[in-house]
Amino acid sequence: MPHDHDRHDHDHDHDQDHSHGHDHSHDHGHSHVPTVTADSERRVRLAMVLTGGFMLVEVVGGVLSGSLALLADAGHMLTDFAALTLSWFAFRLGRRPADALRSYGWRRFEVLAAYTNGIALFAIAGWIVVEAARRFYEPVEVMATEMLVVAVLGLLVNIASFRILSQGGAGHGNLNVRSAALHVMGDLLGSVAAIAAAGIIMATGWMPIDPILSVLVAVLILRSAWRIVAESGHILLEGTPQGIDPTQVGSAVRGVDGVTDVHHVHTWSLTSERPLVTLHAVLTETADHTATLCDIQGVLLARFGIEHATVQIERESCGEAPARKCG
Repeated sequence: MPHDHDRHDHDHDHDQDHSHGHDHSHDHGHSHVPTVTADSERRVRLAMVLTGGFMLVEVVGGVLSGSLALLADAGHMLTDFAALTLSWFAFRLGRRPADALRSYGWRRFEVLAAYTNGIALFAIAGWIVVEAARRFYEPVEVMATEMLVVAVLGLLVNIASFRILSQGGAGHGNLNVRSAALHVMGDLLGSVAAIAAAGIIMATGWMPIDPILSVLVAVLILRSAWRIVAESGHILLEGTPQGIDPTQVGSAVRGVDGVTDVHHVHTWSLTSERPLVTLHAVLTETADHTATLCDIQGVLLARFGIEHATVQIERESCGEAPARKCG
């Protein structure tokens, strides 16, 4: 079988020591590039430009009006812009073919960038909370009318971005785009908070509502940042993909005709959308290699949605060959 991108670093130290026949099988019916359309990329790019452009408008509006709520909403908009940029850039990098140095291509870049952005978002949220606390002790006069105008425009931009991402199937089947759309939906709450703060200030003149609602927006940012860091960190540590239990994978493969044992089961993710698995399958002496491999891959795809599997075939378990080094 071809060895175009085997993972020999996952307990395969003894592969070349086997005296019996073995195969490394890969499902070649898929590609290592994202299956997105030109329309998906165009919609993500348009939403990214809208969000990033208005984020700058909110920063300027927040500084000129003195509104921390607008600055906090701009910080939350940064989370949307980062998510959209990562999705778009991942599409661009995904066009590059795999090479000798990157046998899986550039898909992992989006995970590394997401982790970095998530850490940065913690700093943004922290700054908002510190600034809000300072304003409780040293109130700042807020120009509510200017604040209200910018906040309403922000709400309209967020609605437009969400519609762009939701229509035309732009986010269908792509976790990054769907997550970006959820970020934009969350930012709608930030715009609503800024509008509410402006309305209360105009009606009552009570300035503390601005930092209070800013802290609520900071909590939204922290929630988004935590989810980004936790998910991307789990993938970078090659953690088990959500919804895939290695024990259940082993049990399912053992149920395939001709398989007597399964061991060295490892599951991880290339990205949040691409789960991978390596395992050793022990076959009976009469089992047909090719047919059994096809059956194993069929079970992995049907039961767990795993399209890429590296399966090492053995005719006897490591326990039956003590003289051979087993991982």
